[in-house]
This record gives sequence, structure tokens and C-alpha cells, in this order.
Amino acid sequence: MTITTVRQRERWLRPLRIQDVPRLRLVCFPHAGGAAGFFKTWGARLPAGVELYGVQYPGRQDRLREPHAQTMDELAEPVAAVLAAMGEVPLALFGHSMGAAVAHETARRLERALGRPPAGLIVSGRPAPDRLRHTDVHLGGEQALLEDLRRLGGTSQEVLDDPALRELILPTLAADYRLTETYRPPDMTPIRTPVCACVSDADPEADRDEAAGWERHTTGAFRLRVFPGDHFYLIPQEDELVEQVLQFCGMPGRWPSTP
Repeated sequence: MTITTVRQRERWLRPLRIQDVPRLRLVCFPHAGGAAGFFKTWGARLPAGVELYGVQYPGRQDRLREPHAQTMDELAEPVAAVLAAMGEVPLALFGHSMGAAVAHETARRLERALGRPPAGLIVSGRPAPDRLRHTDVHLGGEQALLEDLRRLGGTSQEVLDDPALRELILPTLAADYRLTETYRPPDMTPIRTPVCACVSDADPEADRDEAAGWERHTTGAFRLRVFPGDHFYLIPQEDELVEQVLQFCGMPGRWPSTP
């Protein structure tokens, strides 16, 4: 791996769990406004041999001074290039909400770059590409963004009530909302990567039928999993979700329990 490639990897990926002899590399793509560290607790739930990386989008945390992405291509293309250069370890991609779209576009590019599909794509809390809803929260300004955050949950009331914290998160949220609300998949050709669609039974952003529509977008295996909860079901249901991800990628069995 060249110095340039290593620097690109360090720019886009945060290692959350490294293994000496990895059998599976799980790469997680966060939701709008989210960051790579959202998935750090997953590491304690993984068996030996499974590595964990979080994707760090520009414009947040240690990439705060970089401009936010304007298009899905600006995220998927460099991430796919970095992952393709990391070796022969099987790849599994997990994305929640906006992250599901980025992961899907990344999987499509990885199929071309590697000449084979990743081990699995797990999409969470997002309708299938042909069932996307038309929303325009990003046009409503700060108040519209705050109201939508309250609707979805996942952001503490203390953060929403603190003017200084709001000032930090709102530019990133506005950019991410604009990106995901204006995004329309340029290619509807089914990918070969196996897809598992995860959704909660009370998600205001995606219902069971919209999640089940992902089956039309893969020629590989498909599985639908419904969890109790709202849009951020993956926080209280983390144990069960991680187990489902592992099973779908061919690594059944429990992992060390969290203390």
C-alpha cells in the first residue's frame, strides 16, 4: 500500500477494532449528522477475526475544517477506492439511514473495482432506492432541522437545547440533509452483493414494505429483519442487530458479552 493510499485510508476510515488475522472486515457508514465513533461499542460484540471500521465523512469531528460532501459520489468513490486497496479480507458494509445509501453506492463501486461482490450489504432504516420519499427539510432552515431531529430521536434534548452545541451540529446536519434529500440513484441495476434490510416496526422514515423493496436491488441473497423501536432502534437493539449482521455474513454464533 502506497503512502498516498495509507493517508487516504486514515482520512476516511477510523479503526474501531483491529485483528491480527482478520476473517471479515465490517465497515459502518453513519447516519446524517453522525460520525464514525457512533459504532465504537460494536467492537465488544464481535467475535475473534472480525475487524470494525467506521467511515468518517468530511465536515465533522477531526475533519471539521473540510467542506461537506455535496454529492453521494464524493463519499462513495474515495471510500470504495480505499477499501479496494486494503487486501483480500472479505468486506461487509453496514449503513444506517443516509449511511445505507452511501454503503449501497460503495458496494456498487467495489464490485467493479474488485471484480467480485462484497460479503454482504446491510442497509438500515432506509427505503429501497425505488421507494425513496420526497422530502425537503433542508430547505426549512434551522427550525425545520431541529423539529426533524426531535421527531426521529437519537439526539439528546440537552444537545438540542444548548445554543453552542446546536451551532456545532447544525451546519453538518444541513449539509447531510441536503445531500440525502436531493440524492436519486443514477443506476438502478441490481448489484450482486447479498443484501439484508433492517428496519424497526415504528420507524417514521421507512416501513416494512419500503425496506422489503431492497430485494429488487440485488441478484444475490436477500433477508429482511424487523426490530422493535423507532428510527434509532439500533441503539437499544444493538446486541440483536450485530448478531444478525454476523449471521448474514456467514459468521454465526454469539460474541463476548459486554461488561
